[in-house]
Amino acid sequence: MAMETPLNPALDPVATPGLDAIKTDEATLARRFVRITSRADNGIVAFEFSVGWPDMSVELALPEPQFNEFCSTHNVEFLTDAVGDKLGDQHDEH
Repeated sequence: MAMETPLNPALDPVATPGLDAIKTDEATLARRFVRITSRADNGIVAFEFSVGWPDMSVELALPEPQFNEFCSTHNVEFLTDAVGDKLGDQHDEH
């Protein structure tokens, strides 16, 4: 019986070591991080959100009530500015 080739080779864990080479245990992936980057006068909170590793994040913006709900829902750990400074160039946009 022939093995099926995945439709997307990038999703084949054998062909792509990527995240398999990084510690991806359940406890690591359960951690959620937020670092607030700015608060606008109109009530919008801009922040970085990451899962598992604070140095791999996405930038998001929400009105403060939804931001508070988001943080509560995801049980986030807040990162300080000192952590953001430490991430430095490793955290640049590409």
